[in-house]
Amino acid sequence: MWLETPRLVLREMTVDDFGALYDILSDAHTMAHYPAPFDEAKVRRWIAWNRDNYATFGFGLWAVTLKEDGRVIGDCGLTMQHINGVIKPEIGYHIHRVEQCRGYAS
Repeated sequence: MWLETPRLVLREMTVDDFGALYDILSDAHTMAHYPAPFDEAKVRRWIAWNRDNYATFGFGLWAVTLKEDGRVIGDCGLTMQHINGVIKPEIGYHIHRVEQCRGYAS
């Protein structure tokens, strides 16, 4: 599954996205709202968790890629989260530090 905008393609993430996602999710600035930046194992679990979400719910966080060259610059989408004992949808995103402030998330 994928979605296209004038500048981006949003698609299901794959294990081949590990390098780009590690660059993004291991960055302290990008991960400021998390307890800590992700290590390699956490990024691999992140990809697997999203792949499981696609199978279970039909959605999850998608890889955000630049249409011009296909480079992964982040992730975005919906996930199901346990909030106060109830499972509810949450929207979230991460955009690589060098790609922030370009209107991708607005």
